Amino acid sequence: MKKPFLPFIFIALGCMTLPLNVFAQNKTKKTLFVIVDGISADVIEKVSKPNLDAISKAGGYSRAHVGGEKSTYSQSPTISAVGYNCLLTGTWTNKHNVWDNYIKDPNYNYWTIFRFFEEQYPQKRSALFSTWLDNRTKLVGDGLPQTNKLRIDYPFDGFELDTIHFPHDKQSQYIHKIDEKVVDEAASYIASDAPDLSWVYLEFTDDMGHKYGDSEQFHNAIKMMDDQMGRLWKAIQVREKDFNEDWLIVITTDHGRDPKSGKDHGGQTDRERSTWIVTNAKDLNQNFKPATEADAPGIVDIMPTIARHMDISFPKEQAFEVDGVPFTGKLSVTNPTVKKGADKIDITWKSVNKEGKVKIWLTTTNHFKEGGRDIYHLIDEVPVTNEKLEMDISKYRSGFFKIVLEGKYNTVNRWIVP
Repeated sequence: MKKPFLPFIFIALGCMTLPLNVFAQNKTKKTLFVIVDGISADVIEKVSKPNLDAISKAGGYSRAHVGGEKSTYSQSPTISAVGYNCLLTGTWTNKHNVWDNYIKDPNYNYWTIFRFFEEQYPQKRSALFSTWLDNRTKLVGDGLPQTNKLRIDYPFDGFELDTIHFPHDKQSQYIHKIDEKVVDEAASYIASDAPDLSWVYLEFTDDMGHKYGDSEQFHNAIKMMDDQMGRLWKAIQVREKDFNEDWLIVITTDHGRDPKSGKDHGGQTDRERSTWIVTNAKDLNQNFKPATEADAPGIVDIMPTIARHMDISFPKEQAFEVDGVPFTGKLSVTNPTVKKGADKIDITWKSVNKEGKVKIWLTTTNHFKEGGRDIYHLIDEVPVTNEKLEMDISKYRSGFFKIVLEGKYNTVNRWIVP
């Protein structure tokens, strides 16, 4: 007599849980990403940082890297503005064309996360809190015709130009004061207005690194930075608790430091390339937690991770150019390699999620760089678990190839450059 009643119980329980699921799904998604300048992974791991530890406890910590793929076409200088733009565009320097801190000629055909966000969600709000004005005016391209006159809705920057309120001193304490002002405003504005997509940039740690290298002064600057991260984290926690919001915070650095003294950077030593990522993200995947440090995520992986959280989609032609791979959610393919022979290209990859097939695309042009279109040819479609393919290129005369592997959950690309 009880058996007919059981399905009714299950149905009733399902109905009871449905509103909770809907409620969770309806949380407003927000993102804050932070760059704190010039802290190598070995240093951040040995300095006391209770606030970064609290954030990583909610999500995770991973070593990461900058500098592109070493000794290849994507190798990128371990320099500040280069790293910032690698994060913003999800591409290495061979694409975004920022090679140093002068930022002479950025290639705005490779869109920043702010451009994608603005184009798809013009009703939502962005904010940028920065100790360096060029981040907004040159890298993001605020107001420029090349970015379709993209506008950051709430800019808070330029204080390094205000020598009255922030007189410049040889010890760079004025930079610390600006960092403090930037963080205080960011924390206050997030708590009160909660912009949908925000970037905070802080400089003082790099200044102390340049002046003192591996030193107590440098380590103290990192501890002060950790206190600043605590203020931002507290503001986010308030928003999540009181306003039904789902926040992603990602904190990283733009380069490491030289192995000899810790004062310099720009080269390709392991320490200059070695960085880190702290995040509260829950759905971390194999890209964030690789089997070996050699497979650690890159700074370019942050942009597509933000896009995934914010439900920002990439049109196929632009998706084929993004070098980063999300470190949250499901993945199909990672770690592609390409090796050119006389009449063939050997392609390998690692399959993560075993579902579906992977499409192999090929083009021999790079018109995208100039704002044009590349015609891709579908070479093959094979099970993602194959993890290899031999491509016949005997009919192609070009020595330049752009190869894209399109899986169910993500896309990766590699170039062959003569």
